[in-house]
Amino acid sequence: MDLVSPPAQHIPNLEVIKVNLEGKIALVTGAAGGIGQGCAVELARCGADVVVNGRPDGTSPAATCQQIESLGRKATPIEADVFERSACAQLVSGALEAVGRIDILVSNPASGRRCPFLEFDPDEFERNIKGTLNAGFHMAQLVARHMVDRGGGGKIIFISSVHAEMPYPPAVSYNAAKAGLNHMTSSIAVELFQHRINVNVINPGWIDTPGERRDFTEEQIQREGQKLPWGRMGTSADIGRAAAFLASDDADYITGTTLRVDGGFVYKDVAPPA
Repeated sequence: MDLVSPPAQHIPNLEVIKVNLEGKIALVTGAAGGIGQGCAVELARCGADVVVNGRPDGTSPAATCQQIESLGRKATPIEADVFERSACAQLVSGALEAVGRIDILVSNPASGRRCPFLEFDPDEFERNIKGTLNAGFHMAQLVARHMVDRGGGGKIIFISSVHAEMPYPPAVSYNAAKAGLNHMTSSIAVELFQHRINVNVINPGWIDTPGERRDFTEEQIQREGQKLPWGRMGTSADIGRAAAFLASDDADYITGTTLRVDGGFVYKDVAPPA
């Protein structure tokens, strides 16, 4: 039996496949800046209308909304502190009142502090777990209840971190919260099989965000980025494009999965020399 591939000229031209979210409505938490903003904008670029959440005491979601609207999509800003269950409930009910339904949730809350374990404030540890793991639970449960009641499935995407896989110091609370978030993703996915709600998690690597620029100088970011296997730090758009794919019908057969988007970060110390 001849298993040799046919000559290239016999292979038909293939159209470029573009992620299509036309007609979908997404809710993205923590979307005023950084990774959340990247996710909101990329979802809109693929055709979704987006409910843009930001914290009342944080950066205004106006800039994100402006980018979304420049792409011809509808942006609905709703400020809410998703670290609190009551505010999560108000955010979801406000979104449903404004746009009617939620097809896609990108849950992106996070709280973390770099501090050595022996010096870590116990109250700060609890705040970090609450702001990352608990907040993810609250948003997912509230949106999933809506999806189940409405029928027709849905997409839930958590934003985690390679810290869930790596005990990267000094970030004990952040590492623990992200590891818990990844396991929670699998648990929720299993329970939502019957409702055809896809539940997945993205593990970003080192991403160039405003938060990183508070801790590192431009020179450090450029220097350290060049040391990574991909030769640069990741961008919010890199994570947003991954979220858009997982939110699309093309990812229908993917659930309970962790997608690492890190440019090879976790393998940087074992990569062959250039």
